[in-house]
Amino acid sequence: MRLLVVGAGSTGGYFGGRLAQTGADVTFLVRPARAVQLREKGLRLKSPHGDAVLHPKIVTAGDINGPYEAVLLAVKGFQLESAIEELGRAIGKETMIIPVLNGMQHMDVLAKRFSSGNLIGCALKVATTLEDDGSIVQLSPLQDLAYGELDGTMTPRIAAFDKFMHQASIGARLSRVIRREMWEKWILLASLGAITCLMRGPIGEIEACAGGQEFILALLDEIVGIVKITGEAPSESFLEKTREQLTTKGSPLASSMFRDLQRGRPIEVENIIGDLVRRGAEVGFATPLLSAAYVSLCIYQRRVSEA
Repeated sequence: MRLLVVGAGSTGGYFGGRLAQTGADVTFLVRPARAVQLREKGLRLKSPHGDAVLHPKIVTAGDINGPYEAVLLAVKGFQLESAIEELGRAIGKETMIIPVLNGMQHMDVLAKRFSSGNLIGCALKVATTLEDDGSIVQLSPLQDLAYGELDGTMTPRIAAFDKFMHQASIGARLSRVIRREMWEKWILLASLGAITCLMRGPIGEIEACAGGQEFILALLDEIVGIVKITGEAPSESFLEKTREQLTTKGSPLASSMFRDLQRGRPIEVENIIGDLVRRGAEVGFATPLLSAAYVSLCIYQRRVSEA
C-alpha cells in the first residue's frame, strides 16, 4: 500500500513521519515552501515516544502522476478547498481518503468533490504543534488514531489499511463505531476550544473561578444538545469522562485552538464552532454561550486575516 499524506504539519507530519520511520511507503504532499524546509532540515519530530529527524519522500501538486491506495488528509479546515484542488490526480475510484480534520462539514465537501465511496471515517486524539522552525512537537504521550468504514462493516480495504497503520506504534486502531466517535471528538474539541478561548485560560484556571464549573458544564450541555438533535448521540461513558476532563481542579488542559490563538495564528473557528452554531440555529436550539465564543473568535480571526 502506498500512502499519500497531505500536509506535513503537526498531525500529518507526526503520524506520516512515524510510519515512514518504519520503512512504510509514505509520501508527503506539501507546498513549495515546506518542501524546501524539509529538504534542507528534514522532518524533525520531538516526542515523549522518541525524537527523530527524517528525510521522507515529498512531492508538490505538479509531481503527482497517478492515484494512491490511501490518502491521509491532514490539513486545517480553512485549507481544505485548496488541498482538494492539489490532490485531484492522487484520487482514483478505489482510493481511500482518510480525513484527519475537525468537525463534520469536511465529509460532505469531500463526498461532493470525489465520492462517498472514497471516504473512511477518522477520529484523532493527539496534542502536537508545529514550531516556527518547522519542527513538530508532541506535547503529551497520548496518541489515539481511530478509523473505520462509515457503516461499521469490515471490508478488505479497511483491513489492509489497518495492517498498514500498525507498522508503527502510533495508537492506530480500527473502530466499528467511527461515525459516533467522530461526533464525540467534535463535542470535546468544540467544548474545550470554546471554553478555553472565550475565557483565555486553561481548564484549571477557569474551574477555580467562582461560577467557572457551572459555565463549563452549561457550555458543554449546549453542544451536546445540538449533536443529539442533528448528529449521532454520544455514549454516556464519553459524557461522564468529558465532564470530568473539563472540570478537573488544577488541570493545564487547553485546546490547540487556544494555543494557536496565543501565537496569533489562524484558527478553525468555522469548522469547530461556527458549524455547530449554525446547526443549532437551523433546529431552533438556543446556544447563548457557544454563540458568544463564536462571535469572540470571529473577531480574532478577522484581525489575524487582515494583519
